[in-house]
Amino acid sequence: MPTNDTEHPQLSLSAKAARNLATATVTIPQWGEITPRWLHKLLPWVDVDGGVYRINRVVSKLNSPTVELLTVNTGEPRLPTTFIDYVEDPREYHLSTIQTVLHTHTRVTDLYSNRVDQLREQVRITVEAVKEREEWELINHPDFGLLREVAPSQRIVTRKDAPTPDDLDELLSLVWKKPAFFLAHPKAIAAFGREATRRGVPPPTVSILGSQFITWRGIPLIPSDKLAIDAAGKTTILLLRVGEAHQGVVGLQKAGVTGEVEPGLSVRYMGTNENSIASHLVTRYFSAAVLTEDAIARLDNVSVNSYHEYVYPKA
Repeated sequence: MPTNDTEHPQLSLSAKAARNLATATVTIPQWGEITPRWLHKLLPWVDVDGGVYRINRVVSKLNSPTVELLTVNTGEPRLPTTFIDYVEDPREYHLSTIQTVLHTHTRVTDLYSNRVDQLREQVRITVEAVKEREEWELINHPDFGLLREVAPSQRIVTRKDAPTPDDLDELLSLVWKKPAFFLAHPKAIAAFGREATRRGVPPPTVSILGSQFITWRGIPLIPSDKLAIDAAGKTTILLLRVGEAHQGVVGLQKAGVTGEVEPGLSVRYMGTNENSIASHLVTRYFSAAVLTEDAIARLDNVSVNSYHEYVYPKA
């Protein structure tokens, strides 16, 4: 039975939209929801072999034997012996999957790919949407999201709602071994800038990957709109140490998958049905792991609604 774009508007890009794109413009399609996704760029990624990443942690200090050591200056004293015990059931991280199927009508890709490759651009926008969802999951996923992974001892609240230099200093006291960056909503970063400026210590900036970020104590504040702001105008600021070598936070992915367009991200052609609809499966395999508890801390009750009136002396 013949079909047309009006009968199944949800299946693929309409011929009218494709014609407009092919004949009315020479620029690629634009999508306003794309963000820089700094977290993905700044997080070191580990290739997971077999789809499982295991963290073998040392047992709690309260239950483990004291490591006996001896400092020797002279003589040949008898050396102490010790051992390191590990948890019997190490935590295992299984990669999560983000998937979607992109439908494109063969007539659209055949006839209306003039200066803009229709299929390539639809795949590009779909991949961007997958990456946006990935960043949200890295922060908010109920199993491995960074907000959930913060230990109770690594959680503090603001003193006066608005994020002050004192609050960020407290975070630094919790993640003091090579802290890499703060992660906050852009409005939380602006709120901190107001409080620092009010105290007469406007934060300096640093250039990372060609962009400018404000810093505190030399640590950049990285923006992400995936950290939610609730109805009361409250949000959270995170501080991370990153990398396996520093026992920090790492991203997990599986490289080398079929149809890979970049590590851990694949686009596979699934065939064309009887309605001339071609299908492509877009898949991203990922997760995140906090290697030690002191690799991450969070500042809660961060208000983004505090503003100040500045009184300037008359000339």
